[in-house]
Amino acid sequence: QVQLVESGGGLVQPGGSLRLSCAASGSIFSINAMGWYRQAPGKQRELVTAITSGGSTNYADSVKGRFTISRDNAKNTVYLQMNSLKPEDTAVYYCHANGVMGYLGIEEDFDSWGQGTQVTVSS
Repeated sequence: QVQLVESGGGLVQPGGSLRLSCAASGSIFSINAMGWYRQAPGKQRELVTAITSGGSTNYADSVKGRFTISRDNAKNTVYLQMNSLKPEDTAVYYCHANGVMGYLGIEEDFDSWGQGTQVTVSS
């Protein structure tokens, strides 16, 4: 099992900033991609941004220039710096990771989600 624990959500005014963190733990052999998704009320979950183990990134058009993803491979942690936040960024943000886990010499793929953290942008 690989667990993802997010932190850093909250209430912020429009134009403000928040930083989300997501730490992966468990019998991790390697992590390929880590990313952030979000789901607003009444909408489908959507990809916000992702980063590979090599540092390649991609962003949803709606957040380009405002959000920055980064990761610390030594800590199995991914971060999301969100600046110039807008009310439409309000959603539950979920961390996601995939890779290979190993236990007692057995390796298998994993695909894990965090529990989600609420981000609310409102005046």
